[in-house]
Amino acid sequence: MSEQEITKEGGRERDTRMEKLSKLREIGINPYPYRFDRTHCIADARGNSETLLGDGTEIALAGRVMSLRGHGHTSFGNIKDGSSAIQFYIKDADVDAKTWSLFKLIDLGDIVGIHGALFMTKTGELTIKVRALELLGKSILPLPEKYHGLQDKELRYRRRYLDLIVNDEVMKVFTARSMIIDTVREYLKEHGFLEVETPILQPLYGGAMARPFVTHHNALDMTLYLRIADELYLKRLIVGGMERVFEFSKDFRNEGMDRSHNPEFTMLECYAAYWDYNDMMGFVEGMYARACERALGSTEITYQGQKLSLAPPWRRLTFFGSLEEKTGADLRNAEAGELAAVAMKHGIDIEGGSGRGALLDELFSNLVEPGLIQPVFITDYPVELSPLAKVHRSEKGLVERFEPYIAGFEVANAFSELNDPIDQRGRFEAQVRARAQGADETHPVDEDYLRALEHGMPPTGGLGVGIDRMVMLLTDSPSIRDVILFPQMRSEQGREED
Repeated sequence: MSEQEITKEGGRERDTRMEKLSKLREIGINPYPYRFDRTHCIADARGNSETLLGDGTEIALAGRVMSLRGHGHTSFGNIKDGSSAIQFYIKDADVDAKTWSLFKLIDLGDIVGIHGALFMTKTGELTIKVRALELLGKSILPLPEKYHGLQDKELRYRRRYLDLIVNDEVMKVFTARSMIIDTVREYLKEHGFLEVETPILQPLYGGAMARPFVTHHNALDMTLYLRIADELYLKRLIVGGMERVFEFSKDFRNEGMDRSHNPEFTMLECYAAYWDYNDMMGFVEGMYARACERALGSTEITYQGQKLSLAPPWRRLTFFGSLEEKTGADLRNAEAGELAAVAMKHGIDIEGGSGRGALLDELFSNLVEPGLIQPVFITDYPVELSPLAKVHRSEKGLVERFEPYIAGFEVANAFSELNDPIDQRGRFEAQVRARAQGADETHPVDEDYLRALEHGMPPTGGLGVGIDRMVMLLTDSPSIRDVILFPQMRSEQGREED
């Protein structure tokens, strides 16, 4: 059913339900009462059904009416709460006249409270026999029709409340998301990390190669930016003596959207004094294995039909080694012109005047990334792509950085953090020069961060993990919009114009 058909059908049904709303008020029933004393959620009632069936205890359940099947003086239906669903049975002879009158005005989607006892039907279905019924929330708009209703992906994301009501698998995804985040938090705390909070509104943006969202603070009359990363603030805390810190942050990047990108997303960042990127590799493997085992009971998963093993250890492959596998050429010392020629040879469109870093990034994104299916750490990146990472201890022109890839996309990013303030200033200034030449995703110079580094920062390993992408993998969800409750969408007006 299309959005237009749902809207048209909803308009006719809404008129009918508004008439029922008036009738309810006429017979003295408040269609929107203040509270309801339920004794069990439905899952608890099911879990204790043997005891409840044995002694005939009356219980009180509440939920949304998902189906109704009438047979004259008797009816069956189903209600669903946030935990489970259960069948109910009502007979006019078993309830008073007011309750039966109320029941005749009940529609699919209404939220009701039921008092009654559990019994088992002849077909073996656990059912609650209605003794009393309360209306807890009248639904004026109908639910989408069960089998042909809410299938439009765009409409499901836009009206997530309906998606959650009618698609049980969606509820399971977001329940799993909460459990995964809890598991990662538990893992961090077991390793001595302290959870902190840093600013979302920042006077300077930094910590990633991205365009920011810009806003204005009226009282201070100053431009502020929604953070693109919390890295520079967390490393200030390392300078201050907080040796292991982490934050689950909402980050914002003013960029395009696709199956793995949303302008607002959830990032875990953590930093550990006296670690380097080698320590962080083992840490990431352990974190993913723990979350996977908690979510699925195994480190073996299937993602979009591909069988993956997340069990440590993961493969290690250098950035330039991966390019050499695809191009047959060692590009470590290649200049921009040579890289442009390689890109053209492989049919990769490049913008005129692209610098060496941008060309390497394009080659990697097009030639290497799509084939990184089983978990792999891509290590030792060119310095041009990593303005905040420490120079490699043994390889000139490289930095100590890794990115793990699974199922063809990046799932984290980590460095041996740059703690040399002189080197860091030079990197920032190089970013400013690149911006002057048209690179609009570069860092400004953050003088306060440089001042913090000049006070001294210990050797530090830093890590950023894309939580949305982790949830995608562990719930077999094809798009980031499937794991964000309210993903960014084009306006409904704009969609209609399209």
